[in-house]
Amino acid sequence: MSNLTPMMRQYMEIKQQHPDAILFFHLGDFYELFFEDAVKAAPVLEVVLTSRDAGSLGRVPMCGVPCHSAAVYIARLVSQGFKVALCEQLEVPSQAKGIVRRGVTRIITPGTFLEGETADKSVHQYLVAVAPVRAHGYGVAVAELGTGEFRATSLEGTGVTDQLVDELYRLQPVEVVLPEGNEALHQLVRSAVPSAALTFRPQDCFRDLERARAALADLDWEGEQAEAALLAAGVLASYLSETQKRELKHLHRVSWYRPTGFMLLDAATRRNLELTRSLIDGGRKGTLLEVLDYTLTGMGGRRLRDWIEQPLLDPEAIERRLEAVTYLVEQPIILEELRSRLKKMGDVERLASRLSLGLAGARDLLLLKEALLLAGEVREKLSPATGLLGELRDRLAGVEEVAVLIEEAVAPDPPAGLQEGGIIKDGYNPEVDRLRALRRDGREYLAALEAKERERTGIKSLKVGYNRVFGYYLEVTRANLHLVPPDYQRRQTLAQAERFVTPELKQYEEMVLGAEERLCSLEYELFCQVRERVQAHLDRLLRAARALGQIDALAGLAVAAVKGRYVRPRILSSDLIRIREGRHPVVERALGPGNFVPNDTLLGGERRLAIITGPNMGGKSTYMRQVALIVLMAQMGSYVPAAEAEIGVVDRIFTRVGAADNLYGGQSTFMVEMGECRTILTQATSRSLVVMDEVGRGTSTYDGMSLARSMVEFLVYRLRPKTLFSTHYHELTDLERYPGVFNLHVAVREEGDKVSFLYRVLPGKADRSYGLHVAALAGLPPEVVQRAGEILEELENHRPVAEGKGRRVIQLDLFSGGWEHPLLAELSRLDLDQLTPLKALNLLAEWQERLREERRKQGGGRRG
Repeated sequence: MSNLTPMMRQYMEIKQQHPDAILFFHLGDFYELFFEDAVKAAPVLEVVLTSRDAGSLGRVPMCGVPCHSAAVYIARLVSQGFKVALCEQLEVPSQAKGIVRRGVTRIITPGTFLEGETADKSVHQYLVAVAPVRAHGYGVAVAELGTGEFRATSLEGTGVTDQLVDELYRLQPVEVVLPEGNEALHQLVRSAVPSAALTFRPQDCFRDLERARAALADLDWEGEQAEAALLAAGVLASYLSETQKRELKHLHRVSWYRPTGFMLLDAATRRNLELTRSLIDGGRKGTLLEVLDYTLTGMGGRRLRDWIEQPLLDPEAIERRLEAVTYLVEQPIILEELRSRLKKMGDVERLASRLSLGLAGARDLLLLKEALLLAGEVREKLSPATGLLGELRDRLAGVEEVAVLIEEAVAPDPPAGLQEGGIIKDGYNPEVDRLRALRRDGREYLAALEAKERERTGIKSLKVGYNRVFGYYLEVTRANLHLVPPDYQRRQTLAQAERFVTPELKQYEEMVLGAEERLCSLEYELFCQVRERVQAHLDRLLRAARALGQIDALAGLAVAAVKGRYVRPRILSSDLIRIREGRHPVVERALGPGNFVPNDTLLGGERRLAIITGPNMGGKSTYMRQVALIVLMAQMGSYVPAAEAEIGVVDRIFTRVGAADNLYGGQSTFMVEMGECRTILTQATSRSLVVMDEVGRGTSTYDGMSLARSMVEFLVYRLRPKTLFSTHYHELTDLERYPGVFNLHVAVREEGDKVSFLYRVLPGKADRSYGLHVAALAGLPPEVVQRAGEILEELENHRPVAEGKGRRVIQLDLFSGGWEHPLLAELSRLDLDQLTPLKALNLLAEWQERLREERRKQGGGRRG
């Protein structure tokens, strides 16, 4: 490295310390990237790949981006899974003795990127660490650098792997920190959150309890300190310290939490109910979040998402939220005045976090000031409120003091950067005012000097100018050079003119340029002091931010209630669910007001399991989902889409609704279905709500019907949850003789050969499936539907299916009632454990030949 240029030698030394990151090397007004970093980053950043002389290495690959727009380019790299190491100039270049001192001030990863703006402000940017503990257990720590949230939990006991998958699916982290070498855990995490970036740390980091405690030494810990949670939190704290390289003042407290403190929702249920992510594209369109989200701030959007994903279990806490929503519904003027303030408010939570990290600029502080002034107005508007709203109002006390501090110090229209001046308000500091006056008066001085020199020399075209290379000068055209006085000193020669200085102008330049540099330096110094003074109020700011988020979320729920014509549910101590004229919130919005057919529900007590029959497209799935969503909405503290609702608190909602192949996990549709059923049958309690749609349709008719019936019996006799169970196996309707089982069906109107769906759910069972009618409605060719009707009639009468017009149709002899084919008898007697692959192939070949012979004989008989 001795033959490299000094700058390139410095670059290489710093790069060796960060081999896994793209190094953004600060040079002047640009961040430069070299070698492989430049080659990898240029196409992602869509910038030109050039080269630069590196001494003995010759010309090396290089690309660069402007410092003022670096955040946009860093966002592109981070979104592609790259890490970025920011290497800054640690001293002013003009004051450097030799090469400018540089060093990495921050490492930016997907979980620590603060500069980017997401399209959906309600989305969390979670960073998670998972620490496997012993054979059966995990510690999970989750932090959000942009909001100051830092929590940890321990997962253990039966189904701990499912617990981890469910928690990761709920959190949807953008980055997960894992131990190296644990491939099984890597695959598990990847299956739960395929889009998350995975960061690997040495396994020792996840096992050393003393190291974890040391990493958490400066943080307060709220709640139980379980070993697994401590290990995960320690790893996460160390990772944040290593990447941010500064004190994280807003992450000063770790909260212990238990997933069981809220209604548990497994990953399948979150997907099937489309709470926050659409099954179609993973976006929010067509989700419960989209329907309920009338929030106006990022803080409120994130709180609402949290409430949807973590419904409450405590009836008192539910009622407190409902009471707050009711107050706002019944006070429309206050609601509108609150929302008019919230609409103009910045994201105080994220602004406070940027402030804590020393990343807040002058414009950030002005946004914070405006938000805090508006928070004071929100507090005033809520002065009559009691209960939860009254508590949230009181958490806004004192924020105006911080706003006044910013108002006194920060200029009203500062530049984006902090180094060029213009960020401190006139009148705040006498020295700043003096230096500005010197700069301002300098313009008048230069104008007077120019006029004086024109008169003294007789050169009418003489003018005073400035450039960054030569400083201030007097410019004289070549035609007037003979008039130049002896005291003019030549500074620069141009094609048509020459530039000069005088002792007076040089003296002025030293004074003014020194003042300009001093002014910028002083303003930056004063701003940092102001920022530190605001930082001293960080706890108050974060407390106010979280209160504002809840106020915004409650106000949003009030708007949703009014717009959706929702009602306040009654929260019961019993396990009854009674809904009158319930509606599906998402489907209703899609159809438009008045077009959704409402239905009643009575579930609980002695009515434990409803078997629902009826045709496809008749509304069974919509009905079952709407019951689950209404219960969930009630327990998150929202009004619900119904004429009336009484909800007994449920501990969990389970769904088995539809299925698709899990190609990533190598699971078939039926395997996915059975996995979801396993979760229900092993984890549901008598306080749970279970929704099961068309169980068993992924396999043969008899297998599916047998499994469905066995599951009904297990649910009825062993678990006794409140269950909605839809099926096309009409034989299951006979199970209404079991205790707690009753039949429901979706109504159909028949008019000749046509049917119309009424979307009404009524007592009793359906007598037909109407599958052929649905096929006709779906647009199948009429001849196919007609032929299907002929086949259905013959099958229902247990007759061999006759040959169709223009085609051969194989008789279904293997499944004819009352007769068993010899091949089936042989198959049932096979001992598969003793059957080698070769014997199996030989046997299949023999059976195939026997079946062909039978078909030849049948064909000959018909022709005869």
